[in-house]
Formats: sequence, C-alpha cells, structure tokens
Amino acid sequence: MSGKRTERIQIQLTEDELASLDDWRFGNQIPSRAAAIRELMRMGLSGGDVRDPSEGRKKSGDYGIHDS
Repeated sequence: MSGKRTERIQIQLTEDELASLDDWRFGNQIPSRAAAIRELMRMGLSGGDVRDPSEGRKKSGDYGIHDS
C-alpha cells in the first residue's frame, strides 16, 4: 500500500532510546529517523514478539526499548 503520508504522530524518547535508534539507522544506512521508525514498524508488524500481557504493563511509559 502506498500513498501520500498525511498523518503525523509524536513520540517521546529517552536519550538512550534515541541513541539506539540513530545507531541502528546509521548502521543500516537509513536516510532519516522517520524512515528508520517506519522500517522498524514494518519489521515489528510482520512478526516481531509482542510483550506478554500477563506482565501487567498498562502505561505508555512502561513500553520502552531499554529496561529502566
């Protein structure tokens, strides 16, 4: 599915999360953060692991790429 991108989302990341995104992006020669996020979403939506709901995570802030 292709088309013009008209929707925006805003997310907040920790410095470590942003550094991890940038490291992955540069290592994979992705031209922008937005493109890197779209690629990671494509990868995740095509079969990545989903957190176990029995962990009891309910807040948005509980979902991160680095354990606090």
